[in-house]
Amino acid sequence: IIPSFTRNWLVRENPGRLPAPFDRFDVASIAISVAALGTWTVIPDSSTSGLLMAAAATCQAWRLSRWAGERTIRDPLVLVLHAAYAFVPVGLALVAASIFFPNAVPAAAGFHALGAGAIGSMTLAVMARATLGHTGRELKAGRGTSFVFAAILLAGSLRTLGAFVPDDGVIHLAGAAWVAAFAGFILVYGTALMRPKAR
Repeated sequence: IIPSFTRNWLVRENPGRLPAPFDRFDVASIAISVAALGTWTVIPDSSTSGLLMAAAATCQAWRLSRWAGERTIRDPLVLVLHAAYAFVPVGLALVAASIFFPNAVPAAAGFHALGAGAIGSMTLAVMARATLGHTGRELKAGRGTSFVFAAILLAGSLRTLGAFVPDDGVIHLAGAAWVAAFAGFILVYGTALMRPKAR
C-alpha cells in the first residue's frame, strides 16, 4: 500500500519522481527476507542467519528508497507510512548485528524495532487513514493526527533504544509515548467511529 498511496498523492499534489513499480527486485527482496526470517527461526545464532538478515536489511532499505518517501513530507498521512516501514530494515540490521556482535548489540533492539517500531507505527498509521476514508472524511492529517504519529514513532524509537540502555527510564518514556499515541487516536477518531458516515 505504501507505493500505491504515495503515487496517488504525488500525482495529485507533487508531480515528479514517482515510486518505482513493483518488479523483480521487490520479489527478490521479499524472498530474501522470508528466507532470512525462516533461517533465523531455526538457527538464530548462526552466521548464515546473520548474513541473510543483513542482506534482507539492505534489500528492504533500498526498496524503501525507491518509493519516493522524501517527496511526501507535506502529507503526514503518507509520510508516516514510510517512517513506519523504515523500522523494518533497521530491525533486520540490528538482528544481524546482534548475531555478529552479541556483546555490543542486543537482539532485543531488533525485535523492538520490528515490533513496537514497524508493526506498532504501521498499525496506527493505517488505522488513522482507514478511519478517515471509511467515515467519509477528508484524507488530511490535522494537528491531533500529527501528534499521534509523532508519539508512536517516538515510542518505537525509544523502545529500540531502551535495549541498549540499562536504565529503565527510557523504557518508561517509550511506554508513555505508546499510551499517548493510542489514547490520542481515541480522542481524535473515537467520535468519528461512533457516528454515522459523513456525507
